[in-house]
Amino acid sequence: MNGLLQWLASGPDADVSRQLAEWSTQSARAVELYAAHHKRTAALWGATFARDAGGADAQERETVARPDPGDRRFAAAEWRNDAYFDFIKQSYLLNAQFLAELVESAEIEPRAKGRLRFYARQLIDAASPANFAATNPEVLRLARETNGEAVTRGAQNLLGDFSRGRISTTDESAFGVGRNIAVTPGTVIFENELIQLIQYAPAGAAVRRRPLVIVPPCINKFYVLDLTPENSFVRYAVERGNTVFMVSWRNLTSELGHLTWDDYVRDGVIKALEIAREVAKADQVNALGFCVGGTLLASALAVLLARGDDWAASLTLLATLLDFSDAGEIGLFVDEASVAAKEAEIGRGGIMEGRNLAFVFSMLRANDLVWSYVVNNYLKGRSPEPFDILYWNADSTNLAGPWYCWYVRNMYLENRLREPAALTVCGEPVDLGRLRMPAYVLATREDHIVPWRSSYAATALLKGRTRFVLGASGHIAGVVNPASKNRRSYWTSEFLAASPDTWLKGAREVRGSWWGDWDGWLARFADGETPAPERPGGGEYERIEDAPGRYVQFRVV
Repeated sequence: MNGLLQWLASGPDADVSRQLAEWSTQSARAVELYAAHHKRTAALWGATFARDAGGADAQERETVARPDPGDRRFAAAEWRNDAYFDFIKQSYLLNAQFLAELVESAEIEPRAKGRLRFYARQLIDAASPANFAATNPEVLRLARETNGEAVTRGAQNLLGDFSRGRISTTDESAFGVGRNIAVTPGTVIFENELIQLIQYAPAGAAVRRRPLVIVPPCINKFYVLDLTPENSFVRYAVERGNTVFMVSWRNLTSELGHLTWDDYVRDGVIKALEIAREVAKADQVNALGFCVGGTLLASALAVLLARGDDWAASLTLLATLLDFSDAGEIGLFVDEASVAAKEAEIGRGGIMEGRNLAFVFSMLRANDLVWSYVVNNYLKGRSPEPFDILYWNADSTNLAGPWYCWYVRNMYLENRLREPAALTVCGEPVDLGRLRMPAYVLATREDHIVPWRSSYAATALLKGRTRFVLGASGHIAGVVNPASKNRRSYWTSEFLAASPDTWLKGAREVRGSWWGDWDGWLARFADGETPAPERPGGGEYERIEDAPGRYVQFRVV
């Protein structure tokens, strides 16, 4: 335990280290925590010795520390039935509990505490005895039962992942973009250096008059919304009668490393809205943005309104931040020094590699997205199960350096989007207060990237009638929750409140997917129906290739 504390006290953050060291040496509360930890440790040793003595006590032994009910790391029977592994498990849990309590009790500056909490969790997760062959009974048993074959397969898996530069989290051979993922029928009708625009084929003889334009996050590929057919949000939207247009962001190479936030707004979002209106012959569109795609979409609509162009009849934001006051753990590590360093590196040109961003997001849920696969792939020698969301998650997307630096500085660091006219985009002052169209704002309760309470802050910035819905699960699984499976739940209320917690107290839980609730809301802005188009595009926008298109096919190896 002392070694773990020394690691925290010596880094990796000098400011955090100093504050922790000062508090832990001067605080009576720290002394109390140390004493309580030593008492629990002594109780564990006593229970272990009693167990070794045998008899009734061995069957009704005291358990000093128990894993959380959902902790799958210690599910194997050996962790309970074998005295050696039971002791290792409980000793680890006691140390983890003490470290977490020490961090939570530390009387240090809140931002520093947030970073300390993150470091402590990384250390706790990495130090689990389940992560090491010598202290994981399942690994040892498999090695014996397979006569070492599991060890050989694990080494092969490790070498394969080393060559790929990332940990495999799914059986990638089970999926292919355009083969069984991103297969909703459609056509690319436009492309420039930044995007392709896909128009999906209608599912019936009639469609809603106003099309649906979807702006996915440029940090990832669009097909998170068009996974396997049973999980495809796009397919659902098409089947509900929408003419769907999808922005497919290009996976950038160094030749396009000069692109800026303005380029993404003008040549990405605004261009897609313009083409959808023209092709559908509609006065307005229904616009949807997911994650940073929603941030880009809101910026673009504010630019258009500043020019007198009211192109959106409704706005849907999925897991989107407009107010970055509390950007979760990601925001804790954005400061002037780190942003300035990145600006010096790629701010005037260059690439922010997608694999680096993917690693950061994975570390926010290290047990689920890192260590469980280290154990499964390398220690047990198994292959991960096929999972379409994790296939998409491994398909990283590069970003233009100037775009990335502008985004991090103006959103995460300085939080200027929420301030009227504090930002100028495409030559226009951005004022989110101009967005008076009806809005549907979805957040997800366990989101580790866009905290739901922060997403709720959009309801105070948008001036139209806003419906806020809170979905179960996390950033992706909470959004990709097909109506046909009737899983999970969501919370809704007809009224907004001054604070998200007050809203939640007055909300009601509804079983199933939020998709149906959203579709019922969106139907009000359809402007009636019109015969489905006989072919995609029209005018100067003709077929370039079938969906999903070339841009999404480029994969970072």
